[in-house]
Amino acid sequence: MRRWGRLKPVDIITYIALAVLVGATLSTWPENPHGGKLLLRYGGFILLLTLLWWLDQGRIRPWRLLHAFYPLLFIPITFDSFADLLPWVSPVEQDPWLIQLDLALLGVHPTVWLERFIHPVLTELLTWAYTAYYFLPIILGVALYRRGKERDFDRVVFGLVLCFYLSYLGYFLVPAIGPRFTLRSLQQVELKGLLLAEPIMDTLNRLERFKQDAFPSGHTAVVLLVLYYARQFVRGLFWPFLPVVVALILSTVYLRYHYVVDVLAGMFLAGLCLLLERGMNILGRLP
Repeated sequence: MRRWGRLKPVDIITYIALAVLVGATLSTWPENPHGGKLLLRYGGFILLLTLLWWLDQGRIRPWRLLHAFYPLLFIPITFDSFADLLPWVSPVEQDPWLIQLDLALLGVHPTVWLERFIHPVLTELLTWAYTAYYFLPIILGVALYRRGKERDFDRVVFGLVLCFYLSYLGYFLVPAIGPRFTLRSLQQVELKGLLLAEPIMDTLNRLERFKQDAFPSGHTAVVLLVLYYARQFVRGLFWPFLPVVVALILSTVYLRYHYVVDVLAGMFLAGLCLLLERGMNILGRLP
């Protein structure tokens, strides 16, 4: 994917996302007590991205590496900031209508229905699969970068970062905390693993300040894109990734993080991002 005006497409959408977040923060001023901190964070990211882009112009390897992998820093910190922004932008959680959509589609509450299959071994395996979301994109990106395929690497990073940003848009449009909270009173069977399942879930719950991230399922969308890109560009990763991705998608409902409609929306989002990435790649090739 060619640079436009020496900016990578991922840089362009990152600037756009940060500008939108600055605007959203200003719209909550002065009611939001975190506004100043958020503006410093987003403004700092804009300056840092500009610095990384400028340093990369010399094509010096360390700066190129930092410029290539800066989303690993930007994405989690930006996500964390939503805990201080979304309650002032979109305060009403939309879980009730997501619950009704699940009931309309399936006739049951999926997380309650799945209780018949709960077993410590399955809970342990699916908890580990769920955490793979944090590692699969990094493994794919490092594999591509080490092969020196800059165009393919840029395509993959753009597609994945776009997927993150569009899923974030979904959180603001349809904030929802998911069935682990809303349907807790209906659940009769606790999720207990063998070794580390419960500590992992507790740790993720503590680290994740922002909880209104059910719709769409970003886990589903991102790992489906990772699987597709692995098949396209690093085939040696496709078959090892495949069972993990299938288990991860199942885990999102089994572990009560998502409604089924969240997963379906995540699948749609993955397809949308793939189409947008392909279109951007075609435009990037035009003279």
